[in-house]
Amino acid sequence: MTTPTSPAAPPHQFVHPHSGEPLDPAVEGVVRDIIGRVADKWSLIALEVLTEHGRLRFTEVRQRVGAVSQKVLTQVLRGMEEDGLLTRTVHAEVPPRVEYELTPLGRELSRALCGVWQWAERHREEIAQARQRFATRAEVKAARIA
Repeated sequence: MTTPTSPAAPPHQFVHPHSGEPLDPAVEGVVRDIIGRVADKWSLIALEVLTEHGRLRFTEVRQRVGAVSQKVLTQVLRGMEEDGLLTRTVHAEVPPRVEYELTPLGRELSRALCGVWQWAERHREEIAQARQRFATRAEVKAARIA
């Protein structure tokens, strides 16, 4: 007796948080892409810097972002420009002056991500304690092995 073959399981799909319905694959693709682009350390910090300070020159962004290489920051800002999150304005001067500023889309994303910063601030002590507990367990485990 043969049994009907079931189709291969589809790749994981996100579902709408309220309805539980699968997201449109096109929407899911954009969500995955944007999260991948802005969820890294330097993108989040650059977004925050531009939110707090408005239009800035590259060197000002870099100073405020911190210990990031010129190459990495350039890649981050280009990606944000590509996604429509910021505008890059080149002024025809010698030397050229380049300024970056969030677009309305970038400012809206910043407002959406503000909750992450607030959450981190509210829970920083709990996170520090959890990290300490983890480090202690790792030390104990390493001592047992040695």
